Amino acid sequence: MQAYIQGAGCVSAQDNALFSGTVREHEGNRLPVADPDYKQWIDIKQIRRMGRVIKMGVAASHISLQNANLAMPDAIVMGTAYGCLADTGVFLNKLVTQHEDMLTPTAFIQSTHNTVSGQIALMLGCHAYNNTFVHGAFSLENALQDSLLLLAEDPAKQILAGAVDEITDYSHSILSRFRLYKDAATSGLLHSNTQGTIAGEGAAFFVLGAEKKQNSIAELTAVDMLYNPSSAEETTTHIAKFLERHGKPDLLITGRNGDVKNDSYYAPVEEKLFKGIPVAAFKHLCGEYPTAAAFAMWMGTGILKNGTVPAAAMFKDEEPAAPKKILIWNHANGKHHSLILLSAC
Repeated sequence: MQAYIQGAGCVSAQDNALFSGTVREHEGNRLPVADPDYKQWIDIKQIRRMGRVIKMGVAASHISLQNANLAMPDAIVMGTAYGCLADTGVFLNKLVTQHEDMLTPTAFIQSTHNTVSGQIALMLGCHAYNNTFVHGAFSLENALQDSLLLLAEDPAKQILAGAVDEITDYSHSILSRFRLYKDAATSGLLHSNTQGTIAGEGAAFFVLGAEKKQNSIAELTAVDMLYNPSSAEETTTHIAKFLERHGKPDLLITGRNGDVKNDSYYAPVEEKLFKGIPVAAFKHLCGEYPTAAAFAMWMGTGILKNGTVPAAAMFKDEEPAAPKKILIWNHANGKHHSLILLSAC
C-alpha cells in the first residue's frame, strides 16, 4: 500500500530556504531548531502554557495542513521517542524539591508522550482516530505504517502523520555521559571521522491520502524496518530484497552523523548495492535524534517537489537533476535500520 503526500510541514534547524541554498551553520554539540513565530498558528494565551516540543509539533502539523489545503484530518498518527521531556523534567524536579506537596497539574498533564497529538486534536477540534507510537528509533516508521493501514481500510481518509522530539538540558546532560556527542561545526561534521555527533531536535508532519490529487507533491511508496541484524551481510541482503521489489533509486539519503562507528555501516553496502548512485545526508542539517528520519522525509519530499537537491545535502557525487525516486536509509546504533522510499507523482 502506498500513499500520496498532499502537504508537508517541518520545524527544524533549517527551513524552506534550504532548497534555495541557504543553510543554517552551527558549532557546538547541540543543534536546536530555528523557532518560527508560533503566534502564526497558536493563540498567544495558549503559547505560554505550552512546552517547546508541543509548539514545534503544532506548528509543523498546521504547516502541512495548510500546504494540503485541508482543514480537518480524518486521523492523527505520530511518533516520538522521548515525548515531552521538558515538562517531565519540570514535574519530577518539583516532585523532589517540593516534597510531593502543592504540585501544579499542568506539567504532569503535559508530560505524557501523546500530549502533542492530543494538543493538535484539541486545537483542530478533531475527534477522530488519534494514536502516538513510542517505539524508539522506529517511532516514525510505525506511525507511517499505521497510516498506510488506515488508508488501506478506507482510501477516502486524509491522515495527518509525523514525528517530533526535543533536546532538553536534562536529557542532553544524561546522554552526554555516554559520549554520544562532540563539539563540531555542522559544515565539517560528516568528515570528522571521530567518535560522537551533534544532538538534534525537530518536528515534521505530512498529510497522507490514498488518491493522487492535483496538489500531491510526492508518493510514499514503501516503509520497511530491520531490527538488530546479526551481521552486515544480513543488512545487505535485506536492502537487496527491498531493491528487488521496488527498484533502485536516483538518490540515496543516508543517516550519516559524523560518528565513526555509526557511519561505518553505510560505505560497504553502498559499494555493493548503490554503485553509481549519488548519496546525500541529512543529520549535519538537523542533528541526531531518534525520529530524525522525519526531517529526511521532509527534505526528500521537498527535493521531489522542487526538482533540485540542496548542494549542502550531498555527500558523494554530484546532485542528480530532478530525481524521481529517493530512498532514505537510516539506522540508530546499528540496531534500528529503516528504509523509506519516496517517488515523484
